[in-house]
This record gives sequence, structure tokens and C-alpha cells, in this order.
Amino acid sequence: MPAVNWLAIFVAAMGMFVLGAVWFSTPVFLKPWMKAAGLPEGYDQKGSVPVIFGTAFVMIFIMAALLAMFTAPLDFGGTLAASLAAGFGWASLSFWMLSLFERKPLTYALINVGYITLGFALMGVVLGVWK
Repeated sequence: MPAVNWLAIFVAAMGMFVLGAVWFSTPVFLKPWMKAAGLPEGYDQKGSVPVIFGTAFVMIFIMAALLAMFTAPLDFGGTLAASLAAGFGWASLSFWMLSLFERKPLTYALINVGYITLGFALMGVVLGVWK
């Protein structure tokens, strides 16, 4: 297992987590995403917010840790390129493919894929600068 900077991993994970909070709370994306996902008004009142957000952060932290391990031997440019490849090429396209089978509208895929791709790019910048 390659040596990684765990503080950088935490900061990278926080970056993607905060990006998601901003991304999915802005009027530009929130209403179209809710409609495309088929979510009714008040959907956010269901479930345990601490459990949902806590679990989401743990998942993002694991993604950041795996990305750090994958990119450990790379310089900044290589880390950013690998992060974009992982974010768009694997994670986003996998999500997009699944949304096709779920019969979700293109808007749903594009909003989510945009977040995933930018989130991985952000993590790549943090991990690439802070080796």
C-alpha cells in the first residue's frame, strides 16, 4: 500500500462533500434535479439527516483515500488527469449508464455526472498539490 497523506485525503473529501452541499442546494440544480429524480416537495424531511450526511461523507472519504492510493506515484498533472479519468470515465459513466436503465431523464444524469466529475477533479487538485 502506498504512503498517502491522510490529512490531504480528509481535506479532499471535505471539498467534494461541501461541493455536493452547494451543488444540490442551488436553485440552478435543486429543482431540476428533484423533478428529474421524481422527488416530491419535502423529500428532504424524510430519513435521518445525520445518518444520510454521515454515510455520504464516509463514502466520499473512501473514494478520496482510494484516489490518493491510485495517484500516489503521480505528479500534479498526472494526479489531475487520473482523477478526471476516474471521476468521469468510471464513476460518472457508470452512474449515467445506470440512469438509462432507471429510465431517468437526461437532466438527472447530467446534474449528477457534473457533480461527480467536478468532485473528483477537486479531490485530484487537493491530492495533487498536497502529496
